[in-house]
Amino acid sequence: MKKKYILLSAILGVGLGLSSCADQLDADRYFKDRMSLEDVFSSRDYTEEWLANAFEHLTGSNADVSSKGHTMYCFADDMYFGDRDDKYKKWKNGEYDENWEQGPWGSCYEGIRQASVFILNIDQNIKFTEEERADLKAQARFVRAYYYWLLLRKYGPIPLLPEEGLDYTKEYEDLAYSRNTYDECANFIASEMKQAARDLPLRRGANNVARPTRGAALAARAKVLLYAASPINNPRPGDTEKFTDLVDRNGRNLIAQEYNEEKWAKAAAAALDVMKLEGGTRYALYHKLASQQVGTGYLPTLPPYDDGNFVNKDWPDGYKNIDPYESYRSLFNGSVNASDNVELIFTRGQNQSTEGINVMVRHQLPRAANGWNTHGLTQKQCDAYYMKDGGNCPGKDSEYIDYPAYANRIDPNPRREGFVTEENKGQFPELGNHRVGVSMQYVEREPRFYASVAYNGATWYLLNEPDNANKDKQIFYYRGSGNGYTNTMFWLRTGIGVMKFVHPDDTNRDEKDEYIRKKAEPAIRYAEILLIYAEALNELTGSYTVASWDGETQYTIQRDINEMKKGIQPIRIRAGIPDYTPAEYEDQNLFREKLKRERQIELMGEGHRYYDIRRWKDADVEESLPIYGCNTLMTEKWKDVFHVPVAVPSLPTNFSRKMYFWPISHSELKRNKMLTQNPGWTYND
Repeated sequence: MKKKYILLSAILGVGLGLSSCADQLDADRYFKDRMSLEDVFSSRDYTEEWLANAFEHLTGSNADVSSKGHTMYCFADDMYFGDRDDKYKKWKNGEYDENWEQGPWGSCYEGIRQASVFILNIDQNIKFTEEERADLKAQARFVRAYYYWLLLRKYGPIPLLPEEGLDYTKEYEDLAYSRNTYDECANFIASEMKQAARDLPLRRGANNVARPTRGAALAARAKVLLYAASPINNPRPGDTEKFTDLVDRNGRNLIAQEYNEEKWAKAAAAALDVMKLEGGTRYALYHKLASQQVGTGYLPTLPPYDDGNFVNKDWPDGYKNIDPYESYRSLFNGSVNASDNVELIFTRGQNQSTEGINVMVRHQLPRAANGWNTHGLTQKQCDAYYMKDGGNCPGKDSEYIDYPAYANRIDPNPRREGFVTEENKGQFPELGNHRVGVSMQYVEREPRFYASVAYNGATWYLLNEPDNANKDKQIFYYRGSGNGYTNTMFWLRTGIGVMKFVHPDDTNRDEKDEYIRKKAEPAIRYAEILLIYAEALNELTGSYTVASWDGETQYTIQRDINEMKKGIQPIRIRAGIPDYTPAEYEDQNLFREKLKRERQIELMGEGHRYYDIRRWKDADVEESLPIYGCNTLMTEKWKDVFHVPVAVPSLPTNFSRKMYFWPISHSELKRNKMLTQNPGWTYND
């Protein structure tokens, strides 16, 4: 048993380079490991510590949601960050090189090593009951598969390692591993997640909220099967851009070259597995009931939009008795404990290192709250949000009128002009306590807009500020306002900020964490599973029989509008806006565009958009478009001009084909000669 550990360590260290350091094969390290392995797995405490170390690599650069210091994948064509250096410019223009931000490769494979050793050795520990050992092994299997998922999502096809490794005394060439195909990787991860689900519990206590459950394993399985079904690895008929140049050393295609519709059926069935847990009651969308309680930072529930349907029904069939704004806002801002959140399926909890969500909020907060005022939204993202009646905002995406891909996505009406005044402010209660001076472009929008967008003139509550004069403030981003354009780095390049994740209490007072409400990372939540189900069903033209994860049920999976509504309607109801029209459900292409937009809105800031537009193969369009925002050079005197969108020169953007997959580092390619580089990137031989 001990020898297996030595072999696994060696192959990972030599074949895949777990560290940039040269001491991965240090003899003392392996001698120490050889001597201590039996001790580790005969001790309850050391065994649990080993598993904790396996999970440790999920943080930092492997987090799903965090600030730009680690996880820049929260920033695509929706969010941006300004800062003291040119990191964003390099990021958005593909000016990074093969050795840039390569921490995840090494840390994921180190986590895989830790988990594999645990899986191979846990059964010898008699200090645990059989049930406890099964749970612990399933946790290790989950996290190992999750590391593979993180690698697949970022790099594309990656090497899958044998569980027990090989003898490290063999020649170097025998230790090197080539990349598996995308489908092999996805199927392996899905299989591992399914196996883990068998021994993971459905629920855990509040003290173990970051440990995986059965739902977490099945939800992760649904995600990976969705990616495998998406155009990046499942080219639709007629697609001429198939990544034929992504091959291994023998010329084998690593990306699928033929369309397979059944992949979509498998993804839909995997999402359905999650939806049916505990008879369909295990997870639900989080919601807050309507309330007329008034307090600083909390508004009375507004009258719901009268759509003639949802407005007349109580939750979950309608929004008559809920508060859509507070339902969505509270989900992210720390108001709800992770253990009490029925929507949260997998989270790292608050184990988010130094660049977690709280640090992201620090970047979002205005200068008036001593915030860094550098994380913002693009005009494109601002326009994506619906009006409260479910229609487009006037002038939506009109700046892209010359781009063919946007021909059917532009609203032809002119953008609204004018501002809220003392005389008409009573018409716009959705703006909160402070309304005068807000552009008419920002009124009568859907509730998710107000929970997510810090528009010019939005109210920031900042209740942890010591001075009452600094609480409950209206913040403008005009030049010279104190929060607008400045010669320092602390200003929003588009004049549009991010309100999502911000609690009414939050402030960067004294730059202390205690004044920002702690938030649990929403790595996987139930809304995403519903959207996976709807997206996958929409792509089907035939009917498929797919077994449930446990083999006890045979699903009939086909494009059924009533089933698609199960994925869309709960999200629209919680958001307080009308359902899609019958025509939008019936037309596959139209529904696909609606679904993409729904994900863009619902999942904003949660690390999805960067990968979504890549798996859809939309990034060459979406990330090549100029970034628009407000004209931040304007003072309040020129507020009309401020709200006319302009291309933002300080946020240049470009996209080339090589940016669909992250490059493999030169050091890894040198270390493992069986690896091949991603298209467009160099070997530096």
